[in-house]
Amino acid sequence: MPSLGLAQQHPRRNVRLDTLVRLRWLAIIGQTTAVLVVHYGLDFDLPIWACLAVIMLSGWLNIALRLRFHMTQRLEPDRAAWLLAFDIAELAMLLFLTGGLQNPFAFLFLGPVLLSATALPPRFTLLLGALAILCATVLVFVHYPLPWDSYDPLQLPPLYMIGVWLSILLAIGFIGVYAWQITEESRQLADALAATELVLTREQHLSQLDGLAAAAAHELGTPLSTISVIAKELENAIPADAPHGDDVRLLRSQATRCRDILAKLTELSASGEPFDRMPLTALIEEVVAPHRNFGVAIDVTVAPDRDGEPVGARNPAILYGLGNLLENAVDFAGERVAVDAQWSEDAVAVTITDDGPGFAANIMDRIGEPYVSSRRRNPNESGAEPGGLGLGFFIAKTLLERSGATLTFENRSFPERGAIITVRWRRPDFERPLTFATP
Repeated sequence: MPSLGLAQQHPRRNVRLDTLVRLRWLAIIGQTTAVLVVHYGLDFDLPIWACLAVIMLSGWLNIALRLRFHMTQRLEPDRAAWLLAFDIAELAMLLFLTGGLQNPFAFLFLGPVLLSATALPPRFTLLLGALAILCATVLVFVHYPLPWDSYDPLQLPPLYMIGVWLSILLAIGFIGVYAWQITEESRQLADALAATELVLTREQHLSQLDGLAAAAAHELGTPLSTISVIAKELENAIPADAPHGDDVRLLRSQATRCRDILAKLTELSASGEPFDRMPLTALIEEVVAPHRNFGVAIDVTVAPDRDGEPVGARNPAILYGLGNLLENAVDFAGERVAVDAQWSEDAVAVTITDDGPGFAANIMDRIGEPYVSSRRRNPNESGAEPGGLGLGFFIAKTLLERSGATLTFENRSFPERGAIITVRWRRPDFERPLTFATP
């Protein structure tokens, strides 16, 4: 059973140019509407032509981007960060002309930082957040008056402005970190599920090749029989000392050898056994065999009622999942791992127990999540490389659950040490025939 200790690999973070351009067009429409409504609708005095010039600059940048690049192009993180930095600077200029942080639209500083937190590497989010905070800090002291009724000007106290500045700073920090954390968890889960699909698809292809081998053996039997008959007739027809006698005898012997090889495959029977279906004990043995002779004893016990033993499909998901759970148990065990298989008329259960350090308390509630790897290796093992429950454990849990199983995790009761993993199926789920999706 191959290991599922896959390394954590994330694709490079980037964002489509079309996404930034569309968002900027939306911002341009909103800014233009706000400026025109304030100036003409509310009849407030503001430098409208300067504001429209700043907005127009943003529009010209969008047009230039559309003419220069394909909209489906994915930008490198640094280029996307420069475009978001421009958006922050453009918003800061508009706020400078319309009251600074007294303008309620000052909280839009959060927009570019939030987009960066969800799409770009953390270092660019930190730089953009620092730029937004710097602009907000400058606008506390330097800005044009807030557009308001000249007969009743609005005067906000300095303490209130400090509160506004602090709220913007906290919003950028807290919401930015929160958005990054949520997006990172979603990205990790998506990557892990993709790896799970890849593993399952590879195993399904291998199982299909097993069946194709049996089918090929059946189809090749007829022509090989014909070759053997003709070779035998030629051998009988020519003298023993004929120039090509040795060649004919070699041809017949090789044809016979091919028939013997194919006969081993055709013994699989019409249903494809043992490839298609296998008893639970045979499945357990196939899972356990690769992990023997690694310095850890593996004890296998099964229910005494072998007559009622469940026979299930040779499901790659079950083989891979149980194999990875057993591999983890062997890795962390001190001296012994126990595998217990039990069944009844309604259920099938496989329990894997080791005598290692057990599950760490701080991850008991998160076992099975991708990239959870805080479980320490057995201190008796050499090497400084940390071990634990990572992507492979997540894939194993996901594959087993897709086969209809439920998993429980616990530690052995004191004074015993070690972990206990129990995998349970409803018997109809375990014995359900395996079907492969066709493209």
